[in-house]
Amino acid sequence: MVSAQQDPQFTQYMYNTLSVNPAYAGSRGHLTALLMHRSQWVGINGAPNTQVLAVDGPVGKNVGLGLVLSHDALGPSSEVFVDANFAYTVRLDDADKRLSFGLKGGGRLFNVDFSKGLFENPDIAFQNNIENKFFPTIGAGIYYHSSKSYLGLAVPNFFSEDHYDGQEQEIASERLHYFLLGGKIIDLTPDVKFKPAFFVKWVPGSPIIADVSANAMIRETLTLGLAYRWDDSFSGLLGLQISPDLSIGYAYDFTTTDLRNYNNGTHEVFLRYEFKTVEKRLKSPRFY
Repeated sequence: MVSAQQDPQFTQYMYNTLSVNPAYAGSRGHLTALLMHRSQWVGINGAPNTQVLAVDGPVGKNVGLGLVLSHDALGPSSEVFVDANFAYTVRLDDADKRLSFGLKGGGRLFNVDFSKGLFENPDIAFQNNIENKFFPTIGAGIYYHSSKSYLGLAVPNFFSEDHYDGQEQEIASERLHYFLLGGKIIDLTPDVKFKPAFFVKWVPGSPIIADVSANAMIRETLTLGLAYRWDDSFSGLLGLQISPDLSIGYAYDFTTTDLRNYNNGTHEVFLRYEFKTVEKRLKSPRFY
């Protein structure tokens, strides 16, 4: 028993922006590597399970490059994504306001093995399996950012492709996704920084999915937060800046739909390493 979902979703989206918006590439000003794992609806057979490796950094003053490798499994289906990202940044003033334009290109390998799992319609087991079917990916995005705020809009893929619909238990045509995300940092005290953030996902013909979150960073070391996904879940977030270069994070989602009776929640963890210069190690860590 799973619900339909096309692109993978994340609770800690503010740390995984490159996966949804190519214009983010290089915006941190140094080489960054992120590992993320998400186990959704633990306890339900065939529930979504996702892993991401994202690496990006600046090349010169105005160009950013990035690479995203990800694996997503849902029911009898699995997908492997490989995307290269390019961003060009324009300085908006003499301070730190920037506007970046991004493109991404790559592809994914799509697999479906109907011999796995249990289905309400037993005839589905006799459908033809899909093995390593390749789909190209081309996406674009725009990303405004400064030291205190960010706002981005992206279409991760302009092509219409097949995906596995976990609710209908069939292969369906994937539609365009539109992603809007943003956040702001507010200095509450010298030791506490507060950041509200949002992430809106719209697929034509489907309900809008909206995430809102509120995180607080204490003494530039400990991050605590809460999040809500509209008509879906509440979440608790925890982050730790282990060193100027290394940070980790964890999120737990409590499902608010009828699925709460069948699962033990969703777990998500990330590990981020930043290859900073000595000068940048002395600056405050960034939320996003």
